[in-house]
Amino acid sequence: MLSFIRSDFAELVAYQPHPGGTSGEPVKSDITLDRLDSNESPFDLPSELKEKLSWTYQQVIENNRYPDGSYIALKNASAEYVNESAQISDITLDNISVGNGSDELIRSVLIATCLKGEGTVLIANPTFSMYGIISQTLGIPVVTVGRSETNFEIDLHAAQQAIEQTQNPPIRLIFVVHPNSPTANPLTAKELDWLQNLPENILVVIDEAYFEFSRNTVAPQLAKHPNWMILRTFSKAFRLATHRVGYAIAHPQLTAALEKVRLPYNLPSFSQAAALFALNYRQEILASIEQILAEREQLINSLSGHPALKIWPSAANFIYLRLTPTNKDQTAKLTALTQKLKSQGTLIRQISGGLRITVGTPEENQRSIQRLKTTLESFEF
Repeated sequence: MLSFIRSDFAELVAYQPHPGGTSGEPVKSDITLDRLDSNESPFDLPSELKEKLSWTYQQVIENNRYPDGSYIALKNASAEYVNESAQISDITLDNISVGNGSDELIRSVLIATCLKGEGTVLIANPTFSMYGIISQTLGIPVVTVGRSETNFEIDLHAAQQAIEQTQNPPIRLIFVVHPNSPTANPLTAKELDWLQNLPENILVVIDEAYFEFSRNTVAPQLAKHPNWMILRTFSKAFRLATHRVGYAIAHPQLTAALEKVRLPYNLPSFSQAAALFALNYRQEILASIEQILAEREQLINSLSGHPALKIWPSAANFIYLRLTPTNKDQTAKLTALTQKLKSQGTLIRQISGGLRITVGTPEENQRSIQRLKTTLESFEF
């Protein structure tokens, strides 16, 4: 490595999308892809809404000007949506911070809490990999605990021990996902009770990227827990993955701290416009959720009877499964299965000893189910 690069960077691994596998090999250009590997919505915006949004780009946005750096309109609209969807009334623009995707907000909260040796991060694996990746790139120590192999509930005994035993620096930040990725399980009552009883000097970040599919939020409890922060995104149910817009909901003092870390003009004008547009037309855009949930159940029902698969319930827009019986050859079989599906045009994500499959369109799901079943017939178990 170049001598001026941090010595620990040699041990870090950058996030790699790697469509349909871990090899990084490109997909053949002559194959029509069923992209079920990134938890995106399978549906683009309706054409009439895309036309209205394009009018905004053509007539309103000035390309030679910096974006609006205050985000007041977007913060107000986001706060209104949070109140409406959670049936509360106490969230205002002061409770909202916006970011270039949730990833930027994750990075900002890490800088605001744990940098300069002031804190350690606690994560329960398997979970969203960027919590650990961003922490490590900032030189922030990470403590990991496991999850139940039965329902992927956090090992709360190990988590509590980690909090009590970790010093210099102590655990200052905990990331959880509700529902979790890649395993699709929501937080249980036991997990929520544990989080509610943590000391206020530990920040709890509850990632609700898939809230619109689970319809389960902790937003009504924020007022009682100033040490809680919720992350949300426009990339999933709102169908705006290309625009990279995320937002945090938290105590005003915490959002003010995030503002000190945020880079100027971090959200392009068109991304802001798209997010505002999506909130204004949320009834039309979120109408696709019912079909996605119905397709999710169809996907689970079609695969759950297969003797080679173990599938867990899902509260998100994806399902998680593993091969059975578990044996030492499972990783190799998962890789072979993922690559075989990729060669046929179905992209899925091999992760944490299993497979994560995003719910696609009815046609994508049917093709992928058939390809998966056919490929499994050639495997020896």
